[in-house]
Amino acid sequence: MPNINTLHPLEIFKFENLMHMQRTILLLSAVFLLFSCSRNDQKSDAYGNFEATEIIVSAQVPGELMSFNIEEGVLLEKEAVIGLIDTTDLSLNKKLLLQQKQTIGAQLQNIRSEIDVQQQQLKNNLVNQKRILNLFKEGAATQKQLDDINGLVDINKKQIAATHTRKEAILNQMKGIDVQVEQVNRKIEKCLLTNPEKGTVLVKYSEAGELAGIGKPLYKLADLERMKLKAYISGDQLAHISIGQEVEVMYDDNQKENKKINGVVEWISPTAEFTPKTIQTKEERVNLVYAVKVGVHNNREIKIGMPGEFNFTKN
Repeated sequence: MPNINTLHPLEIFKFENLMHMQRTILLLSAVFLLFSCSRNDQKSDAYGNFEATEIIVSAQVPGELMSFNIEEGVLLEKEAVIGLIDTTDLSLNKKLLLQQKQTIGAQLQNIRSEIDVQQQQLKNNLVNQKRILNLFKEGAATQKQLDDINGLVDINKKQIAATHTRKEAILNQMKGIDVQVEQVNRKIEKCLLTNPEKGTVLVKYSEAGELAGIGKPLYKLADLERMKLKAYISGDQLAHISIGQEVEVMYDDNQKENKKINGVVEWISPTAEFTPKTIQTKEERVNLVYAVKVGVHNNREIKIGMPGEFNFTKN
């Protein structure tokens, strides 16, 4: 710095102006830095990513996909028919079962005839039994005659009981076939592919003409109208949030501005976990955090995996 006492008055004037300008620049810089710091301190209470409830729809019966009319990105209504699996083998199986039932059922007519004959024999033997018993009391019949007729009556009763057992066995076989037919009908119903829940197709795994197997994924579905922001909060923030509470949710509108929507806290984790590497919390040095899910209505701008944040209280 030059000695001011040795400078010319004009040089002194220039020097003082220069020092004034420097002080002004420093002052403006400090104000800007203070303003910037205050802006950076306005952090949200929690950060996370948006997610949706995803459903993987799989085939429930094996067979060729005769038709499969869906495309990725299409909104499907609940119970909408989206495809058909070949039912030829199932229909033939059902036809065979019905034929078996008819064949077994034909035996019932013979059994009914047997029962009618046996009951008539029993009726006749009961009459003879009564007659011989009266004769035996009068001494006109022997003990052997009475024993023989009693034996015939017992045999008739056992024959009728055995025939009824055969009849029940045949009826049970027919009931078993009815159950099998019902199972086949249920499988045939499952061949008609219907959408289980309203949602948007995220991924299509199969095409018409391919072979479907039990449990083979056909497509992935998600309800994009109702999204959830999964975020993380620290332990000392738990006192400021509760299930059912309305919060202010924000997501990126552009590089500098956010869009704000209303959300409702739907779930708070009962256990703590270590801070995920991709998540920033309000207090950067917190090691254990609690997961929180906030439900929001999607206006088709929010995508799965998009970052978001929320505040406990609305500004």
